[in-house]
Amino acid sequence: MTSALEPLDRAIARELALDGRCSFTDLAERVGLSVSAVHQRVRRLEQRGVIQGYHARLDGEQIGLPLTALISLTPNDPAAPDDYPQRLEHITEIESCYSVAGDESYILLVRVESPRALEDLLRRIRESAKVSTRTTVVLSTPFEGRSPTL
Repeated sequence: MTSALEPLDRAIARELALDGRCSFTDLAERVGLSVSAVHQRVRRLEQRGVIQGYHARLDGEQIGLPLTALISLTPNDPAAPDDYPQRLEHITEIESCYSVAGDESYILLVRVESPRALEDLLRRIRESAKVSTRTTVVLSTPFEGRSPTL
């Protein structure tokens, strides 16, 4: 089990979750440490896997992928190996893959350019993973990608 974060590490993680482009100088000022101390702590948080990366969040509509959908996967053969993530990792439209409890085995978050592209994607998913699918099309996204509260 991973130990809880120290208060200073928690403060650093919180600040970086709010602004991943924050400089070490600004970060040091915000948490009350020297720049070198903040740098060391950030490196340790990265090595421990607390900080898993820094990403640009892109607007799907502005990059030509306005249609977001959640696709639930149910195995055609319940006795088949549970290797769906490996069977699907080559499909670039899949943004996230969640293993879930319940009737479905996995739920995928996908982004595509059109209903026709979604239809094609569903066919490729079914063929690659040998699953049945249930799809929910997202109408709007009031918020998304929030970091856990620290």
